[in-house]
Amino acid sequence: MGLQCCMGGTTLQTLKLASIPSLSSSRFIFKLAPKTLTVTLGLALSRHGRTQRSSFPLIVRALSAAPAIQTAPDEKAVKTQWKAAIDFKWIRENKEAVAANIKKRNSNASLEMVLQLYDKMTNLQKEVERLRGERNVVANKMKGKLEPAERQRLIEEGKNLKEGLVTLEEDLLKLTDELQQEALCIPNMTHPDVPIGGEDSSVIRKMVGSPCKFSFPIKDHLQLGKELDLFDFDAAAEVSGSKFYYLKNEAVMLEMGLLNWTLSEVMKKGFTPLTTPEIVRSSVVEKCGFQPRGANTQVYSIEGSDQCLIGTAEIPVGGIHMDSIVAESLLPLKYVAFSHCFRTEAGAAGTATRGLYRVHQFSKVEMFILCQPEESEFYHDELIKIEEDLFSSLGLHYKTLDMASGDLGAPAYRKFDVEAWMPGLERFGEISSASNCTDYQSRRLGIRYRPSEPSSTNSKKGKGNLPPPKFVHTLNATACAVPRMIVCLLENYQQEDRLCYHP
Repeated sequence: MGLQCCMGGTTLQTLKLASIPSLSSSRFIFKLAPKTLTVTLGLALSRHGRTQRSSFPLIVRALSAAPAIQTAPDEKAVKTQWKAAIDFKWIRENKEAVAANIKKRNSNASLEMVLQLYDKMTNLQKEVERLRGERNVVANKMKGKLEPAERQRLIEEGKNLKEGLVTLEEDLLKLTDELQQEALCIPNMTHPDVPIGGEDSSVIRKMVGSPCKFSFPIKDHLQLGKELDLFDFDAAAEVSGSKFYYLKNEAVMLEMGLLNWTLSEVMKKGFTPLTTPEIVRSSVVEKCGFQPRGANTQVYSIEGSDQCLIGTAEIPVGGIHMDSIVAESLLPLKYVAFSHCFRTEAGAAGTATRGLYRVHQFSKVEMFILCQPEESEFYHDELIKIEEDLFSSLGLHYKTLDMASGDLGAPAYRKFDVEAWMPGLERFGEISSASNCTDYQSRRLGIRYRPSEPSSTNSKKGKGNLPPPKFVHTLNATACAVPRMIVCLLENYQQEDRLCYHP
């Protein structure tokens, strides 16, 4: 069946959907045909007084105060150990640049501690290797014909070396773990064109459209949703807690339409569609650069296990090729993934975050790319262009920002945010971001590729005279975060007495 959504009298063409029941209301018009179900949003989704109207094709994508999620009694938590392939030698050789980067990103990482631990670890490794060498010498001596006294002496010497080696190896393991924990706090390096400072220092790269003009008092999406019976926050609060919601009636169809239209449009750009697990291991969350636990974490952890609910499909998609070497011929790998997302939104409060703008659970379509290092900036530009084309198709007034160093987050080398005008909030609100994480995530996830030929700067070859594998670069971008898209569409396309006119 098909769904037609009308904004301002303009048909939003056909959306392929599963069969839905026939509805009827004074605000929405449904026409049932043999093969097509036409749904006209009678909500005044056109901009009042506009002569030009937008159309787009819709084709059928930490713990909060709530009780912890319980696992089955026989499930046991297993904390797996993992190590990131951090280039400590490079960090030591470029410590001035790393220290400056930590400062401009307002990170609390301790470079001094990392360097001290690294020096201790390398010295301890040398001592361990020395004792192993001595133990091997003793073992070789005992292979020959020896006097009983000499053999006994070597046995005692070997025993002492073994005991000393066991102690040093335990110390080395602890020191390595401590070094890893400290080093994981060091953020990615920063693109030279990124503005320095906090969020207010971010630079506008592009501005599209202009604010809507209304000749009547405007309503925010909460008022519109209440009057048109589209949301139910009160019932959701009783069932799940604050910042949860039910979508109802045509809002459900709008979510389905947005998801499927977004997936369809992005797939046209060569992306492979995915649905993902929505529960992942804590270690995968950490490898992607997120903190699954802590006072201000945005991640819901499952009590009694090593698993978390995902805050973005970036996490399970990033894990698909974990601990593998990808054939160079397969790059770039481009995925577009639908998932539900769960976030604690710790510290979020106030009128600017009410309603659908900031919630604990929502549907999202995420783009993710794995590519060769020299191509990541090209694909970063591609991702932000896809986002901008999608939002332009929706007729939104938005701006694209080159985010400042203090607002990048640890994994991003550079990040572009898109903020759309939301009349009900009387401000721009973030609806999307696109990040180039270079090899920050792949070094933690263990995702590499083997070049077909060695680079000019490194002629070293690995097994079988093959060039050594290199870490891929990863990029991610939001194609559609449904609740904020609904906020934008309802608030920007409202009319005084309705949301859509269908002649």
